[in-house]
Amino acid sequence: MAETFAVKLEEKRYLPDPRCKATAWTPDYAQAYQEFMRDPEAFWDRVARELDWFEPWDQIREWNYPYAKWFVNGKLNITYNCLDRHVTSDRKDKPAIVWRSEEGEERVFSYEGLYREVMRFANGLAHLGVGKGDRVCIYMPLVPEQVVAMLACARIGAVHSVVFGGFGPDALAMRINDAKAKVLITADAGYRRGKAIPLLGIAREALGHASCVERVVVLRRETPAVDLDPAREVAYSDLMAHAAPDCPAEAMDAEDPLFILYTSGSTGAPKGIVHTCGGYAVGTYYTTRHVFDVKENDVYWCTADTGWITGHSYIVYGPLSVGTTVVLVEGTPDYPDPGAYWRLVQDLGVTIFYTAPTAIRMFMRYGDEWPAKYDLSGLRVLGSVGEPLNPEAFEWYYRAIGGGRCPIVDTWWQTETGMHMVTTMIGEAMKPGFAGKPVPGAVVDVVDRTGNPVPPGTGGFLVIREPWPAMLRTVHGNDERYCVYWNTIPGCYTAGDLAVKDEDGYIMVIGRADDLIVVSGHNIGTAEVESALVSHDAVAEAAVIGKPDPLKGNVIKAFVTLRMGADPGDGLSDDLAHHVRKSLGPVAVPAEIEYMDRLPKTRSGKIMRRVLKARELGMDPGDISTLEE
Repeated sequence: MAETFAVKLEEKRYLPDPRCKATAWTPDYAQAYQEFMRDPEAFWDRVARELDWFEPWDQIREWNYPYAKWFVNGKLNITYNCLDRHVTSDRKDKPAIVWRSEEGEERVFSYEGLYREVMRFANGLAHLGVGKGDRVCIYMPLVPEQVVAMLACARIGAVHSVVFGGFGPDALAMRINDAKAKVLITADAGYRRGKAIPLLGIAREALGHASCVERVVVLRRETPAVDLDPAREVAYSDLMAHAAPDCPAEAMDAEDPLFILYTSGSTGAPKGIVHTCGGYAVGTYYTTRHVFDVKENDVYWCTADTGWITGHSYIVYGPLSVGTTVVLVEGTPDYPDPGAYWRLVQDLGVTIFYTAPTAIRMFMRYGDEWPAKYDLSGLRVLGSVGEPLNPEAFEWYYRAIGGGRCPIVDTWWQTETGMHMVTTMIGEAMKPGFAGKPVPGAVVDVVDRTGNPVPPGTGGFLVIREPWPAMLRTVHGNDERYCVYWNTIPGCYTAGDLAVKDEDGYIMVIGRADDLIVVSGHNIGTAEVESALVSHDAVAEAAVIGKPDPLKGNVIKAFVTLRMGADPGDGLSDDLAHHVRKSLGPVAVPAEIEYMDRLPKTRSGKIMRRVLKARELGMDPGDISTLEE
């Protein structure tokens, strides 16, 4: 980890329509944050009481550093809060899920319909011998049945481990074995860019190296129907057909595990992040409602996959506990053309749209003409998740998609945090490049390596000073790896990100701590150089790495993808070097620029710089199971 460093801050402000603030669930950020800091336990007690519990808690928080318990001895079931309480209200017939395929097929599940599906599938799992505490691996495409499977596991107290449907057999086998999954739920195929991805074939290959799985449930989508092995495999439809229609929600202790979700580190095997039933339910419910300002008639679309934490928290559990209508889309942003997403926003009446900076920059590459073809006037709130939203992407998103009227909530959080930690709450002034301030409920700071706050304008390490309800409880089977989060900087949870605060307390996330490049003794943040490159009219995306250099210690190499119509010839490299020099100074100018058709990314949209670095230096790239391709 590097030392602190100075950061040049250029700030613009955008003030939202005052009506946004007046009608927001958090109408006064400063007041809400002060109330939280004055009595954190009373704050979370009030939020938790908005959910339905089977038994009350004895205490809000038990904190034995670095281990926390929340809502101690409280009993609940997260699916009761996502389903049961809605079907006994006016939301019974409200659409819970609206699903679209790449080819335009649509399926709609009301809250009552989803409730019935979940209970049947939960009984089907119980028929297969799945019970409380058993692990179930879910390896499916982005279809409603994947959400049903997650909720069905939670309903009977089984711990789900969702594995993204783009992973290969080795990555799947590793996750099955680490979780010791008893049952695997999969599909015969997923569809991407008009092609079928043979998920069942991949799953069968993985199961050759995963003997813990006893039964496999297969969702058949292909015609003719795939043949199944009667000794171990059962069709999803058959399981549903023979299942009883009623399944009461299991009373779960607040600290019982809800799911395991694997996330890659820079080194070593993926980490199985463990989240529990109570605190996670409270944290995702609260942030969905208050950060996105969800109202009763909203149509909410998060473009992530449910195989990632964004999908867990902000497609499934948070939005359904709030009772909103969730859009699910199996497809890619630019298929069959770059207007695919905007056509769906128009046709489905989407009001809240949550996507990744990488997608925004890809849309920028195609230009304004595609969103201009569609009526996006129904949009009310725009969100961003994944990597930092660079100022140029913010400006384009705000103007071309939001028409200069939609608040942008640029959210910083992690698989480990479970919920949003930093953003600009609805109604507050937005600053391009800055995620915002800690959400009421989170104590986030920028510090030096000893844990002391750094002055405004000085880069440091992003940390969380106090436990929060949706925090990870451990790394599955590896408490030592969990303790690293809390022992790297004294008394803090260390996120592994570099950041800077301005005079108003707004936080800009600069990049990963291991993405700092030291050039001739100067600390250069990769995100700063990348943002400077992307601010050039010809550049769509950029990633930079440090290359060892005998004279300077390191030099900067940039990998660049260009916007449509841009030509890497005609002195573009010199122009880009001059552009960076003008923006950041001579020390930040890339020594090399390589043009690429695409950059290596995880399925959640994060650029994998270590893969680029490993390729450049002829090294082992480590775990690449989360790569998109």
